[in-house]
Amino acid sequence: MIKASYEVLQPTSGHSFLFRKFDKLAFNAPYHFHEEFELTYILRGSGKRYVGSHMEDFTAGDLLLLGSNLPHCWKLDPDNTNDADASAIVIQFSCNFLGDDFFNKAELQGIKKLFQKSASGISFHSGTKNAVNQSMKQLSEEKGNFKLLIGFLEILQRLAVSTEYTLLDQQRIVAEQSSAEQERINPVFAYLVENFRSHVSLDKASGIANMTPNAFCKYFKKITRKTFMETVIGYRLNYATQQLVQTDKPISEISFDSGFGDVSHFYKMFKHKMHQSPLNYRKNFMRSLDEDKILIA
Repeated sequence: MIKASYEVLQPTSGHSFLFRKFDKLAFNAPYHFHEEFELTYILRGSGKRYVGSHMEDFTAGDLLLLGSNLPHCWKLDPDNTNDADASAIVIQFSCNFLGDDFFNKAELQGIKKLFQKSASGISFHSGTKNAVNQSMKQLSEEKGNFKLLIGFLEILQRLAVSTEYTLLDQQRIVAEQSSAEQERINPVFAYLVENFRSHVSLDKASGIANMTPNAFCKYFKKITRKTFMETVIGYRLNYATQQLVQTDKPISEISFDSGFGDVSHFYKMFKHKMHQSPLNYRKNFMRSLDEDKILIA
């Protein structure tokens, strides 16, 4: 049975948090979660990012803060040969890595609120992203433990006061669930992440949740505010959209690669969501790129 993998993290001896650089192998990790918070800066690589129930493209330069026990994974684009050197700088830490009451101090309330917001996953952008990415690069070369700690606290403070961010799971589908509910729904999302491009079975999904199909459908919609099939189609359309603008594959091939067994059904679902056909979406995107090039020139 596919399930969201629980990961146990152990800081190296004498350290209160993990500061690591990951290579391409880390992007092969399954949909997983851990008690530690995670700050990730993508150095190189592109593909799809899954955080809770949220699915989105990722690319080099992305900066994310993920809350405790928030399931996530990054999947590289299998058709991008440039991703051989994909890598990321990652800081993983517990909310009490400096003691149970450290972040309860008045001076640190901003960081405490940052931790609370991260339950939905936070993507930072603009100047905040650029500044923090540069700081993380510099810290990755730092040998002194004290300077590393101070530098990390400064990063957290910079993130805490920033308004340049987006909450990923804005409906807080995962964040608002009890631990018992997360144990039930997380494996279902893990199943979707790994299988939406092929065959997805309602019977399989309901079995993972240990429910009858009818009960599962009601439960899933209550939790996610969408039907099970709406969620599956959303994942497939999201993936197809990426393929339309990043590859020159025929639309029929993209349809099948995205999990649609019937091209006409793909056209119908795509037009319903995007209000234009896949072909027009690709043409309009390329036209906008050409216009941008003219403006830059």
